Amino acid sequence: MIYRSPADWNAAPRKRVLLFGMSGLGKTHVSNLLRASGNWFHYSIDYRIGTRYMGEHIADNFKREAMKVPLLRELLMTDSVHISSNITFNNLAPLSTYLGKPGDPAKGGLPFAEYLKRQEQHREAEIAALLDTGRFIERAQELYGYDNFVCDSGGSICEVVDPDDPADPVLTALSRSVLMIWIEGSGAHTGELVRRFDRAPKPMYYQPQFLHAAWEEYLSDNNLKEAEVDPDAFVRWTYARALAHRQPRYAAMARNWGLSVTAEDVAEISSAGGFAALVARTLEARP
Repeated sequence: MIYRSPADWNAAPRKRVLLFGMSGLGKTHVSNLLRASGNWFHYSIDYRIGTRYMGEHIADNFKREAMKVPLLRELLMTDSVHISSNITFNNLAPLSTYLGKPGDPAKGGLPFAEYLKRQEQHREAEIAALLDTGRFIERAQELYGYDNFVCDSGGSICEVVDPDDPADPVLTALSRSVLMIWIEGSGAHTGELVRRFDRAPKPMYYQPQFLHAAWEEYLSDNNLKEAEVDPDAFVRWTYARALAHRQPRYAAMARNWGLSVTAEDVAEISSAGGFAALVARTLEARP
């Protein structure tokens, strides 16, 4: 780790961290708070994915749908309209909409082969965006004069790395640049995340082996063919399993590559100074 003690952290003229964990536990909240303090650069992995690496896929998907409408088709064919996504740090809907859900096309589902293709695009994009972290640290300092840097990672970071491999290329590169901090939720947090997801199921990225096993199990248990699957029902069924699948992977990342803080402690942070103090206390308590 680039900071091994509270003294290292407190004395560092440049503080650089990466926050990871399930979506909804405070990564973006803390990142926004640090950015608002005026001396932290906020690098969002999901925003980078949705703009630099998947922006063209997203825009092309919008155009594909627009081409089905005669008026819009004519305007597109004559370059009379411009279609693009308006993705922001706090609104990643264009990215999740493109990622989609598999199942019945009448209910907005994608053919499973197309769904897998988009999942692979996301995997490649997420790895590339994570590996861009070091370059953005340099850009933040050289271009804008930011000494402090927070990387707001996506919930699926644990799916694109091997936290038990000491030579994992992504984690090795990140560990040279940032202190990785897991925001760990409790059982109560997990229950609330499941309830929230049940109310508004959203597309997400899954590790390929996990996804294939879940898909085959769902088809078999419900005696369904691919086109008969309710997309929302499938992702609801998969979500709690995905949380359980990710938990030990997050824990291994924290154990082998960084720190863990509780979501309860994160919820109490109201300033950049409060965040810095929490990191110092966590380093002090780390074996």
